[in-house]
Amino acid sequence: MANKNQPNQQKTASGTSIQHVKQQNAQANQQYGAEFASETSAQHVKQQNAQAQAKQNQASSKNQ
Repeated sequence: MANKNQPNQQKTASGTSIQHVKQQNAQANQQYGAEFASETSAQHVKQQNAQAQAKQNQASSKNQ
């Protein structure tokens, strides 16, 4: 719980501690980044990109 005797603590109009929200956001971003990285295969993404590019090239050559 926040200490109400701290004069330097910035709060919003509704009384939310700005510093506390910034800390929570930083923690959430770290967790999301780690989760996303662990579920992403760079090799798989490169393979999908190459296949998409090949299909795009094939479609554009048929339209010429």
